Amino acid sequence: MSEDFIIGLAGQAVYTVLKAAAPLLIIALAVGLIVSIFQATTHIQEPTMAFIPKIAAVLVALIIFGPWILNTVVDFAYTLLNNLHRYIG
Repeated sequence: MSEDFIIGLAGQAVYTVLKAAAPLLIIALAVGLIVSIFQATTHIQEPTMAFIPKIAAVLVALIIFGPWILNTVVDFAYTLLNNLHRYIG
């Protein structure tokens, strides 16, 4: 195996992880931004107020996007393991 192949495979792995985590991170960012704007406009500076809505939103997003995330990771793992004989030989 060449260095280019290893770097390409690592790049595919990083891309798969980013693609799988993106929906949850974007939703957490959006909810955090909304809560921060609400806190700034009402002058409520309670630190725990930001965590509960984010946790709830990420759990709902995980329920919604969970099958897609699982399918993305399983497809990458299947492709990797299915072509393992080419990587070794």
